[in-house]
Amino acid sequence: MRQIKIITVCGSGVVSSTMVANKLKNQIEDEKGYQVEATEANPGQLEGIMSSGSYDFIVALTPVTQSYDIPIIDGIGYLTGFGEDEVMEEIYKVIDGLDSNN
Repeated sequence: MRQIKIITVCGSGVVSSTMVANKLKNQIEDEKGYQVEATEANPGQLEGIMSSGSYDFIVALTPVTQSYDIPIIDGIGYLTGFGEDEVMEEIYKVIDGLDSNN
């Protein structure tokens, strides 16, 4: 089973990022059948997290000003429910791209 590793980022790295991480984990596992490992963070923790492991993409609920070598997806629509489908389309495009690279 393919494993997807994501980082969810919110201002504190606790509440919103955890809620979105759990919801994404369940949805991707149910719809795509992948095992999902989600790490929650605030923007200040990103550099350390990125240097300690390999991740597939970031879902940002707050601005991420530094660029990384993985996609950063604006997840506000997923958090609010307004634009949730569009966020999932973008996430699935990234996941499908990972599959085609392997």
